[in-house]
Amino acid sequence: MAGTPRVLRAMNDRAALDLLLEHGTLSRTRIGKLTGLSKPTASQLLARLEAAGLVLATGTSEGRPGPGARLYALNPAAAHAAGLDVTPDRIRAAVADITGRTVGTHEVRAPTRRADRPPVVRQVTDALDGAVKAAGLTRDDIHRLVIGTPGAFDPNTGRLRYASHLPGWHSPTLLGDLAAALPMPVEYENDVNLVAVAEQRLGAARGHDDFVLLWNQEGLGAALVLGGRLHRGWTGGAGEVGFLPVPGAPLVRQVGKAGSGGYQELAGSQALVALAREAGLAAPTGSPAETAAALLASAARHPGDERHQRLLRAYATRLATGLASLVSVLDPELVVLSGTSLTSGGEPLRALVEAELADLAAVRPRLVTGDVTEHPVLRGALESALAATRDEVFDTSR
Repeated sequence: MAGTPRVLRAMNDRAALDLLLEHGTLSRTRIGKLTGLSKPTASQLLARLEAAGLVLATGTSEGRPGPGARLYALNPAAAHAAGLDVTPDRIRAAVADITGRTVGTHEVRAPTRRADRPPVVRQVTDALDGAVKAAGLTRDDIHRLVIGTPGAFDPNTGRLRYASHLPGWHSPTLLGDLAAALPMPVEYENDVNLVAVAEQRLGAARGHDDFVLLWNQEGLGAALVLGGRLHRGWTGGAGEVGFLPVPGAPLVRQVGKAGSGGYQELAGSQALVALAREAGLAAPTGSPAETAAALLASAARHPGDERHQRLLRAYATRLATGLASLVSVLDPELVVLSGTSLTSGGEPLRALVEAELADLAAVRPRLVTGDVTEHPVLRGALESALAATRDEVFDTSR
């Protein structure tokens, strides 16, 4: 077929680039062995990729001088991608090079008074420009941007849903305004979905194609990965489990207006204060997420204290009550517990939730605690942006 040699070269190029991404540096000989290519073909491949600016010769392996020991690595400057993590209080931005290394970060805090907040487009560009400047780059150097927000942009209307607490982000012209202000392709994703992306690529869900990620921090939510792909739903609302009616919580009606639902009321971060009081514990001051994390971390450190264990058991039952509905419908291989209001409880909380879930649901997925704990939404935004960027930049068939 016409074009087949070109396609085969592109496939070999991509295989070599993916190997360099995985291993960091490789010799020509090692690349040839891993790809099954002959030495002459591997040499031609590396010369082609070096000429295209995708790889760099980085030196020779120690103790083995000569052309055969020359080492190659991805050219970090081949492309850059950016991610934004948006909350009502701030926008955190980061820029990464093609290898995945973060090269610039910046954070823009939102004024306390809503009337003092600049337009969303300016907030976004200020955050992005700060990270770009920290990386020593310009906006035009960014290949792609992924923005993570609470809720989701409805693909049918382009408007943000399920996030009434995010001021300024509900304008019907917002997506068009951002597209006009930014020179790179921009994608939008639910924040909890991005945590799942981070866990699937870097953390506890690596190698798993069917899993549920339960997130609890400022709000309670879930991400659903089915067949290796995020399931977003018709309006982007898949995983908005905070609105789920559950036993043990009053039935909340008109949840859109209320901004909450049964599972959020039963097991959200704010519930830990009452549970602590019932267990005879004093709750520290702070935001609901900070208070929940402190209480759970303290309980995990005191396995012999009955008051702390009472708190953990009660909270585990509440978490498992909502999870039982999810796993009964989806039958996932794995459940990942993420967000500080879950991970702070460590192994004691994880084990209790798993035991409670085994009593409440017929299916019994394995429960694990998330591994990506440092800025997981932002890390997921970068991973999502980098995946699309690599697909485009690494395609040498064009």
